[in-house]
Amino acid sequence: MQLNDLTDLAQVSFEPAQLIGIPFALVGAILMSVGAQLQHRGVNKVGDGEDEKSALNLKQLVALFKRPSWLTGTVFLGAAIIFQLISLGFSPLIVVQPIGAVALVITAVLNARVTKTKLNTQSIVAIALSVGGIGIFVSIAAFTAINAPMTSADLAEILVILIVVLAIFGVLFLIYRKHLSALYYIVGAGVLYGFVATLAKVVITSVIHGATDWLTWACLAALLAATVLGALFVQNAYQTGPPDLVIAGLTVIDPIVAVAIGILILDEASQAPGWAIVSYVLAGVLAIIGVFLLAKYHPDAHDPVSAASKEAKAGFQSAKAESKAKVNAAAHGAKEAIKKAKSVD
Repeated sequence: MQLNDLTDLAQVSFEPAQLIGIPFALVGAILMSVGAQLQHRGVNKVGDGEDEKSALNLKQLVALFKRPSWLTGTVFLGAAIIFQLISLGFSPLIVVQPIGAVALVITAVLNARVTKTKLNTQSIVAIALSVGGIGIFVSIAAFTAINAPMTSADLAEILVILIVVLAIFGVLFLIYRKHLSALYYIVGAGVLYGFVATLAKVVITSVIHGATDWLTWACLAALLAATVLGALFVQNAYQTGPPDLVIAGLTVIDPIVAVAIGILILDEASQAPGWAIVSYVLAGVLAIIGVFLLAKYHPDAHDPVSAASKEAKAGFQSAKAESKAKVNAAAHGAKEAIKKAKSVD
């Protein structure tokens, strides 16, 4: 780093209080990883015997509320959201939002232990790239970002972009619902949750400063809509992919969206020197590469034992259904025969 870079860094209006949000974000990440694992278990129980590439139907979504593991996971995720909101009250979006990547490591380890699957070298490298990229980003953002004041024009711009995003993902979901992969749901949820974090920051800041108006309430309504659709996407992602892949996508795509809004619209990096902006981009690219490598090399997608197990399960369900149909047909035939015999008598 050159002397003029250090001079640029010294000119940034740094507030030590904005570091308070970091430990809250870390606790939220831990709770998120445990909640994700529990929810994934509940979704798998509900989705047993169904096509793993199809979205959950309404009956399955309702059945989730009867699964203790899914409900417990929801409680953990609710607590994670509370800690995240607290962190946003203290720190800029671009500082605390990427810290959720810690959940990726914890979830990967938990899922490997639960499924008794050993993480391969490629998966470990992918996780390291994702977490390393996010770690570099946060380390730089912590000392170069600011909590910039928000204007009504900023809020309106965020709302318009979100409405367009909701329309695009909603239409794609309705048209291609039965043919969408885990990656679609992960990207969709990540983008939506990036807006959720941004809108949460907007609402919290407005309430703290007593500057609530109709735009604030519109942001709150949009936040709830994005949360519901994002949650639907997450549950379908659990149905079609492993939990650590889901978390990888959420903890990288979510902050990328939030960070982009924080930089381009909320001006949180307005005082950051040029080298910091370049570092943001490089660190983000590193994290994205890690996610796509994890999607490609995750052992759940390549383990022959796992694949055979899934195929056997599907075969068993098919045989069970066929056997039930034959029994019903035989019973119906017997009833008809008895009726004919009685009519002859």
